[in-house]
Amino acid sequence: MDDPEHDQVLLTHLEDGVLTLTLNRPHRRNALDLALWDGLRDQLARARDDDAVRAVVITGAGGAFCAGADLSAPREGHPLDRMRGVNEIAMLLHELPKPSIARVHGVAVGAGWNLALGCDLVVATPTSRFSQIFAQRGLSLDFGGSWLLPRLVGMQQAKRLALLAEMIEADEAHRLGLVTWVVAPDELDGFVADLAARLASMAPVAVAQSKALLHENADRPLREALASEARAQAVNFATADAPEAFAAFTEKREATFTGEWAVPARRS
Repeated sequence: MDDPEHDQVLLTHLEDGVLTLTLNRPHRRNALDLALWDGLRDQLARARDDDAVRAVVITGAGGAFCAGADLSAPREGHPLDRMRGVNEIAMLLHELPKPSIARVHGVAVGAGWNLALGCDLVVATPTSRFSQIFAQRGLSLDFGGSWLLPRLVGMQQAKRLALLAEMIEADEAHRLGLVTWVVAPDELDGFVADLAARLASMAPVAVAQSKALLHENADRPLREALASEARAQAVNFATADAPEAFAAFTEKREATFTGEWAVPARRS
């Protein structure tokens, strides 16, 4: 009997505001071929534009997260043209105005690890393993690794990870700040589901603003960061969520956030 999921390299599931994207090439440890790259690009663009999506979870089928780019897959065209497509996906993930979670079980190497690092939060198990494997393949860092690693672990550790291409365990990745949480395998699904639900319940405009502020202000002078914070706060006050939060606090209840604008439209 045909299994329709077997033919889909990227599985999608949207429930209660959480879009789960499952890399579905377990026979290749979810290595990224052209079809999977294309699927990621399309689904990340969907997540960006769809108000029904409030949080995104990226994970892998079978016993691995992602073994990086599938170097055995046919490659056509100039390498720079191919890398432009890869870079587009990295930017979609980085600029996604919704919070993202990497659910890592098994290996995450090369572009697969940088796919996880490109998410806002990373949840792994004690048996998860990670490598910037590029140097072992005669390649240099890609999918944002050269930008992400120094910011997360500092230049010396970034060079160690990139130049030696070592495989590191989940505990060390956690100590270095490359994994947010390490949880037991039998707790992974529940932990990620609860985390995604909490993120999806937050005020979407405020979350998007805070995520953008953290990305943009990391290298700015304090004066510029404060100015951008003020502009973002003005946007938040133009939504229905800030008044709803204040009312919920006063009434001692949970707030319900919609992200809707509270400022009435101007008449022409």
